[in-house]
Amino acid sequence: MNVYQRILALLVVVCALAAAPARAQLEITVTGGDIGALPIAIVPFAQVPGLPTDLAQVIDNDLARSGRFRTMPRAEMRQRPSELASFDAAPWRAQGFDNVVIGKVWDDGKGGFVVRFFLLDSLSGKQVIAYDYPIKSASQARYAAHWIADKIYEQLLGIPGYFNTKIAYVAAKGLGFQRTYQLVIADSDGENPQYPINSRETIMSPAWSPDRKQIALVGYERGRSAIYLYSTETGRVQKLISEKGINGSPAWSPDGTKLAFVLSFEINPDIYVMDLATKQRKRLTDHYAIDTEPAWSPDGSKILFTSDRGGKPQVYEMSANGGEPRRLTFQGSQNSRPSYSPDGKSILYVTTDGGQRIAVQDLASGAVRYLSSGPLDEGPSFAPGGAVIIYSSQGPRGRQLETVSVDGRVRLTMRQAGGDVQEPSWSPLMR
Repeated sequence: MNVYQRILALLVVVCALAAAPARAQLEITVTGGDIGALPIAIVPFAQVPGLPTDLAQVIDNDLARSGRFRTMPRAEMRQRPSELASFDAAPWRAQGFDNVVIGKVWDDGKGGFVVRFFLLDSLSGKQVIAYDYPIKSASQARYAAHWIADKIYEQLLGIPGYFNTKIAYVAAKGLGFQRTYQLVIADSDGENPQYPINSRETIMSPAWSPDRKQIALVGYERGRSAIYLYSTETGRVQKLISEKGINGSPAWSPDGTKLAFVLSFEINPDIYVMDLATKQRKRLTDHYAIDTEPAWSPDGSKILFTSDRGGKPQVYEMSANGGEPRRLTFQGSQNSRPSYSPDGKSILYVTTDGGQRIAVQDLASGAVRYLSSGPLDEGPSFAPGGAVIIYSSQGPRGRQLETVSVDGRVRLTMRQAGGDVQEPSWSPLMR
């Protein structure tokens, strides 16, 4: 059931903090790969015993799962240097691995650690980049590894990495009255999951604030829908908006000062914007049709939304101050759940053209490219940098999360045993 159908059916939700939610790790499967994947060797780091996380393995997994790199199996490594002085480029060059990463971790004497890594070019034998990164505690080691993977990714590909980010999604288990829902926050690879909200009613539409300190989401309480703000720092859940009828589709402005959303208390579902400092709100659309699913442009000047004002749901664009919208999608009988790419040059949406699947459209040319095969794909979200997209699909064991590269070559599937995972939202990069 897509978001449009949910609105028409008034399927609204409840969010409540609860104790002892079930813990379920996502299992990950990677298919496809970039034909021009760069060969790279991530040598095991020399680590002190007090740090159990294998940083080099986390980095290796990040780069390999992206599909843009072909990593070297450890069993094939003829040497395992950890210092620049002991690096010999010849063996790596002979094995066809142009890029090599080496590193070490030591105790900082203050209860934390320091990791030093080098990205080396085996063709020239020279250092490409090198950093020292402080790790405050053993629990922060995975963040350090993701940060290193981001640095390598950006250095070699010229686009920002996305590994040191978070994903928020909804996990559901059980049937009928026994069905439960959780808001889950995990690392970009599905590891280190946290379960801050647990409910017996559906949770919908989690959306990250630009500073990653809050998540807006939709809930339902005592027969009434509402938009809530969850603080990732304090764990507090605050009710922000609760009007009669639909309260849905929260979307943060790029500067984090405003929230766009949908209300229906003035007869029809329309787009509104609230100034979060003053709590003053403005109605942006006023039409007899259903207007829903707002999304801001990267510069905050425009808003995409879905409307059936033309007969069936299509994607429209308007000024962030309101005004006459223009229709952007014409291919396919229905198009919904839009968002801009991080560079603002294309839009992402769900289309029913050839089944319910994910499409990306170039704004300059209007050319459409399909990134998934359906039949029931939903909720696409760009990763920071725009190289990868996450969405929800129907798998053999229920709903699952998938990521796909923007060229469609590399796919990664995240499944939860015995349950559904859906409504994914990719966090911004850490500032």
